[in-house]
Amino acid sequence: MDIPHPSAVAAAPPPPPGASVSTGLPPVPKLMFASRWLQVPLYLGLIVAQVVYVFLFIKELVELIRHALDFNEQQIMLIVLGLIDVVMISNLLVMVIVGGYETFVSRMRLERHPDKPEWLSHVDSGLLKVKLAMAIIGISSISLLRTFVEVRSMGMPGITITPSGVMWQTIIHSIFILSAIGIAFVDRYSSAPKPGHSNGVAHPPVH
Repeated sequence: MDIPHPSAVAAAPPPPPGASVSTGLPPVPKLMFASRWLQVPLYLGLIVAQVVYVFLFIKELVELIRHALDFNEQQIMLIVLGLIDVVMISNLLVMVIVGGYETFVSRMRLERHPDKPEWLSHVDSGLLKVKLAMAIIGISSISLLRTFVEVRSMGMPGITITPSGVMWQTIIHSIFILSAIGIAFVDRYSSAPKPGHSNGVAHPPVH
């Protein structure tokens, strides 16, 4: 009987990338692992929310074009900041939809797609939380800037902004910044290599 050479056994081709590795799992773990697909309707719902934001953006843009000659500089600036706010929220939705699906549901196989986001190649739950925190800070910054623009009209009819409202919005924005710093620090600390480990391999102490 012919015995295969050890090198031939070692050179056996790996399973194809699309091959399922969960077929050998017991029923309960297999069911638990398959439950991740329950998140798909949630991401589809976020896509619907993004469609709503597209309609909102178009509505605000049409309003700006219609009254471009009637509005003053401050009114135009407020509408433009509102448009930027909608765009940033839409970017946040894309990040949650694409990054969340890639991280928690299934791989999208976008390795050869020309429009693949750069951050998607190394996304994980920690990086996703950091990026979401930075996106929330950006949205809060736009909202705070709109408030500062409206401060000069404080006390006029139809202006609901108050000094206490500006103060609390500034405090909340500062809390967002501190929270993002804390999330980034925790993620950096948890991903740093531990002493005595190199690339995930523990080395014995040297005597």
